[in-house]
Amino acid sequence: MPLSSRHLLGMQNVPKEDIQLILDTANTFKEILDRPIKRVPTLQGKTVVNLFYENSTRTRISFELAEKRLSADAVNFSVSTSSVSKGESLKDTVKNIEAMKVDMIVIRHSVAGTPLMLTKLCDSNIINAGDGVHEHPTQALLDLYTIREKIGKLENLKVCIVGDIAHSRVALSNIFALKTMGAKVSVCGPSTMIPKQIEELGVDIIYSIDEAIQENDVLNVLRIQLERKAREYFPSIREYVKYFGINSERLEKNKKDILILHPGPINRGVELASDVADGPYQVILQQVTNGVAIRMAVLYLLGTLN
Repeated sequence: MPLSSRHLLGMQNVPKEDIQLILDTANTFKEILDRPIKRVPTLQGKTVVNLFYENSTRTRISFELAEKRLSADAVNFSVSTSSVSKGESLKDTVKNIEAMKVDMIVIRHSVAGTPLMLTKLCDSNIINAGDGVHEHPTQALLDLYTIREKIGKLENLKVCIVGDIAHSRVALSNIFALKTMGAKVSVCGPSTMIPKQIEELGVDIIYSIDEAIQENDVLNVLRIQLERKAREYFPSIREYVKYFGINSERLEKNKKDILILHPGPINRGVELASDVADGPYQVILQQVTNGVAIRMAVLYLLGTLN
């Protein structure tokens, strides 16, 4: 069965069947990544534009690799060398790009809702690669894929999202996707970094990192987003590390069998100590690998809808 939508704008209201289809399709594409020749002709003749208005390393390279692995023509858009620097609006930029007969647009933008707006401006398939502090759906999908790969299930699994919840688009997408797949979700962090009414999304709030470790199967640890002035939400980095930083001593004291995810980039010595970031509990690099497979699956499933 095809996906129920021709765009991927977020995980809110995405049916369980769609998530299951993407995860299962990613299994097939991950096998391709282990071959000597990591390319299939699945999207040959399709053109994908990576329209990134914000800096990115993992997500942008991951999408570009996924496109090339599927034999699509990948075009990377750079704001600094484009007409945006001359004052061109997003609307005019997108209209001009689509006039070149592209098929899909991967968009990252600092303003929430930008991917939705693009669906009203053009006929291309739109994939949200992160919009402001709203959503980051492919990150949530690769997180779910990694959890399922390592533990074998998602239903009834206890997952705690730790850290800068208020500024994280990863947190919101994970909450929506995990809840849809039947996981029990909680959040943990300083009270100033947990949005009001977040419990209305069906999640529990934990204010102790030790309790979060004891009670959960998975910790998805988020970066403190210093570029979004997150530093103003707690007294000092030292205090954050004291109360919410995760190190091996804390893990061994509270629980040994726990899985740790992190979307990157890591603030080493802040949310994760180096002994955890490089230790046996984490699957951070596996997430990066799985990100290519997930994005291949999304591109394939959307690209074959047309």
